[in-house]
Amino acid sequence: MDRRSFLKLAGMAAAVPPVGALLGACGNPPVDTPAASSQTGDTTAATTAAASPGTTLAKSANRKVKLGFIALTDCASIVMAKELGYFTERDLDVTIEKQASWAATRDNLLNNEIDGGHVLSSMPLSVATGIGGSGSRALKVAMMLNNNGQAITLSKDYSAVGYGDLDKARAALLAKTPTLAMTFPGGTHDTWLRYWLKACRVDANVLKIITIPPPQMVANMKVDAMDGFCVGEPWGAQAVAQGIGFTHLNTQDIWKHHPEKALVVTEKLVTERPDVVQDLMGAILKASKWLDDLANRKRAAEVIGAATYINAPASEIEGRMLGKYDLGNGVAKTYTDDYMTFFRGGQVNPPRRGHAIWFMTQYRRFGLLKSDPPFQEIADQLYMRDLYEKVAAKEGIPVPDDDMAPFAIKLDNTTFDPRKPLEEVSRV
Repeated sequence: MDRRSFLKLAGMAAAVPPVGALLGACGNPPVDTPAASSQTGDTTAATTAAASPGTTLAKSANRKVKLGFIALTDCASIVMAKELGYFTERDLDVTIEKQASWAATRDNLLNNEIDGGHVLSSMPLSVATGIGGSGSRALKVAMMLNNNGQAITLSKDYSAVGYGDLDKARAALLAKTPTLAMTFPGGTHDTWLRYWLKACRVDANVLKIITIPPPQMVANMKVDAMDGFCVGEPWGAQAVAQGIGFTHLNTQDIWKHHPEKALVVTEKLVTERPDVVQDLMGAILKASKWLDDLANRKRAAEVIGAATYINAPASEIEGRMLGKYDLGNGVAKTYTDDYMTFFRGGQVNPPRRGHAIWFMTQYRRFGLLKSDPPFQEIADQLYMRDLYEKVAAKEGIPVPDDDMAPFAIKLDNTTFDPRKPLEEVSRV
């Protein structure tokens, strides 16, 4: 792994301004020095992540792990695994550290300042294809953390657009040149925003798309720095609660049960301490099950809402965690099976390579890539499907046989076949 990679995001500033100021960058500047993690070290045996399914891995002597997270509701499974003692049960000494932005998360992973964390599931793909990084393939997707639960929020000036009306959205967007915000180039929020624009038949090049860290979205909209944004909860709910915007579209209405955040780990951790990776996954799967008991979500909202984690009122977190959405403008919507989910009987968590290929085809559709990447090769290298299946078997969790199966996208009524990526690339 090249620890000296200098990562760039085109057009982004090097620092994050204070809350309330317009932010043109997604975080800390790239780090150019090799920083070996203090959390890695010798193991009791030379083992690798490529060990065959029947192999029993020797227990690493070093059980300390640093995980990063961003202040978003979908960090809950990592936070609750810590707070409920599930990491400790597996003899793991885990610290979880809040990250300033997704760019900071990326840099800290690539420089081994953290060992893994709560990450946009498409970030490794963005980095590998050169959209949000240097082309490194060192960020590995161990498992998915959640489905659903992001939102496109528009300012109150667009109230007449309403919920999910693409024709009205098109007319409003073309009436002026709006500024829209997402959280990381090629990340999931960027993808949902651009996919919505495509469905509205609006060329993204005729408006301005900027990058803002998630916790600073509401503050920036409050000072009219942008007209809309796509981000995870609770920031969509908070914009409604503060009366500065309304929810125009929830991402489960773009793609029901879409992949969102993932446990992404470093190549170093996977190579040197594969047993630790597996134990991390097992603990997070246990927390995921706990979270999908709706009776536990009130407590989860109180825990993750603390200043240490999200720093938002539990009341602004709990409602949408339970599928009860105040969309603003006097409109409410209840989701019964496709609110934010963390386990869903084992359906949430497998890293599906077909989903990885879909994200990369969207990069081509959006013009973020000028040529076709090696779709299957990158998906195979970054999404650790075999590892997940091994851990799931150990935990007694069924794994659906849909890794490369076609799936439906709800917003524009299309079906994607990951074995035919060029068909999607060529779609208008």
